[in-house]
Amino acid sequence: MSIKATDVADLRKKTGSGMMDCKKALEESNGDINKAIEYLRKKGAAISGKRADKEAKEGFVACYGHGGRIGAIVEVNCETDFVAKNEDFKNFANDIAMQVAASAPKYLSEKDVPRTVVEKEKKLEIEKANKEGKPKEIAGKIADGKIKKYYSEVCLLSQPFIKDTDITVADLLNDKLASIGENIKIARFERFEIGEKKD
Repeated sequence: MSIKATDVADLRKKTGSGMMDCKKALEESNGDINKAIEYLRKKGAAISGKRADKEAKEGFVACYGHGGRIGAIVEVNCETDFVAKNEDFKNFANDIAMQVAASAPKYLSEKDVPRTVVEKEKKLEIEKANKEGKPKEIAGKIADGKIKKYYSEVCLLSQPFIKDTDITVADLLNDKLASIGENIKIARFERFEIGEKKD
């Protein structure tokens, strides 16, 4: 099918992917922009898998401050100095710093949450469901749903992206992997707030 240049430009604006990648994604998705976005995300995930063993020793440290009361600092790594100096990569790092400041994640990903914390949360939710008289199998499903919600609050990669809540930070990362074509990792982050006491 014939792909309109305006659709390619729109997809490029939404994902930051290259022109040819956007055209191919639209062709593979029969012009459906949402399917094309998903295609590019999967491509990003595939690149991530292929390049996971590539060392990401370069990168950029981004800082974000809000009103002099909240601040965040983030280290995002990539493979080459060329990408580290790329404006798109730097903008991504800045967006992640803003996300950390706004959404206060405690962990990078779900696998970083200690099992003891997950089990404690799950136990509390099951007890709550039991008190409400829910059947055992339903209580377990409710607890699983609550844990998923918990992850979306405390894990950076699982959080809805503050600039586009239809996607997660992980989706955004996969978009960048697809458009940049290098292994990109959010290495570490720290958030500061006036008067906040650290655990």
